[in-house]
Amino acid sequence: MFQRILTANRGEIAVRVVRACREMGIEPVAVYSQADEEALHVQLVEEAYCIGPARAAESYLNMDAILTVAKAANCDAIHPGYGFLSENPDFADACAAAGVAFIGPPGQVIRTMGNKAAARKLMQRAGVPVVPGSDGAVDDAEKAKKVAEAIGYPVLLKAAAGGGGRGMRRVDAPEQMDALFQEARGEALSCFGDGEMYLEKLILHPRHIEVQILADRQGHVIHLGERECSIQRRNQKLLEESPSKALSPQLRQAMTDAAVAAARAAGYENAGTVEFVLDREDHFYFIEMNTRIQVEHPVTELVTGLDLVKEQIRIAVGLPLSVTQEEVFFRGHAIECRVNAEDPAHDFRPSPSTVGFLHLPGGFGVRVDSGLYPGCELTPWYDSLAAKIIVYAPTRLEAIRRMRRSLEELVIEGPVTNTDLLHQILYCPDFIRGSYDTGFLEEHLDTLLAWSGSGEEDEGA
Repeated sequence: MFQRILTANRGEIAVRVVRACREMGIEPVAVYSQADEEALHVQLVEEAYCIGPARAAESYLNMDAILTVAKAANCDAIHPGYGFLSENPDFADACAAAGVAFIGPPGQVIRTMGNKAAARKLMQRAGVPVVPGSDGAVDDAEKAKKVAEAIGYPVLLKAAAGGGGRGMRRVDAPEQMDALFQEARGEALSCFGDGEMYLEKLILHPRHIEVQILADRQGHVIHLGERECSIQRRNQKLLEESPSKALSPQLRQAMTDAAVAAARAAGYENAGTVEFVLDREDHFYFIEMNTRIQVEHPVTELVTGLDLVKEQIRIAVGLPLSVTQEEVFFRGHAIECRVNAEDPAHDFRPSPSTVGFLHLPGGFGVRVDSGLYPGCELTPWYDSLAAKIIVYAPTRLEAIRRMRRSLEELVIEGPVTNTDLLHQILYCPDFIRGSYDTGFLEEHLDTLLAWSGSGEEDEGA
């Protein structure tokens, strides 16, 4: 087993990894930027090293600085968390070259699956359903128009190296293509340093369903069920749940089988997520694979009883999975809400601030993953995620009620947060029925913001 693991991240995921290491008898080591000197993950370890200024490019994205610390601190492995360097194949390769284990898949797997056009081709060869679209990259707007004419509008232009909705544009007619192609390519170059684009048919009113997989070096690949991630703002998830109310047992089996096939085709290793869109006729299509731990992994942990970070560490050290597929059991229902320091009433404007009084919810079936404490600073330099509230209950209705109660208990003085919006979503009849898709927030936002949130139950909830 590893003796020392460097957590190459910050915020709640760094805290999450540090805790898992402690429970496994592994010494955690942290890094931090100058802006994070007093961060909780730094305070939870005995050794922490500053790796640069607040700007991520000079700290959390500084591969040389992180590897230098890992070697100097005699770390056996690096856990990259999510974001930052977690899906950077060059970093995974650099770790291997330095003799430090990267807790994630090999660089070449990240490279293949991180290029959405290449991943799409691989999935087609593996028999995994993909959205109709271009056969590889499209070089210019004229080529994009030809593909769009063949498959029909509307279409989505997508950055091959993209993620998080960046480098993506909806195109409804050929006369829009030239301008939107340049916009999407420019954004892709700015965000990812790669302007390669591809094109897909836009599936109207889809649900976003993802399947958690685990794969070890011995060739075992299992799934841990699905997560419903359709409550989104500009392709950024706000609320996730497991299991999905949209899936029949037969459809669930087909999707999880496809996810395992996708992982096998990629030669995958460690934890990953295979993402699908599901249309109104119950046809599902592969859209991408996230080659890392996901923000929303706790809902899977609560319904399976498995610690995914510990499984990641076991796999990286060369141990087999702790369970077989037949030993994975799904119980109850889990919901996660992402509490962000942002102002929904003002176009979700970030709200960096010092946290004053803080009260986090608790009680049976409630989990909070966060780096917050009274007096900590939510800086403008990084993602606005402040806390993840995750609840578990025997039924979906009980989980909804438990989450409502938890959000009512949450108090974060200082920054403006989206807590009230999340609370209102839990009273929306469409959400209670489970009859929602990725257009939910756009459709309901004005109503949700205007709603008083009096707490009156609806639709039998």
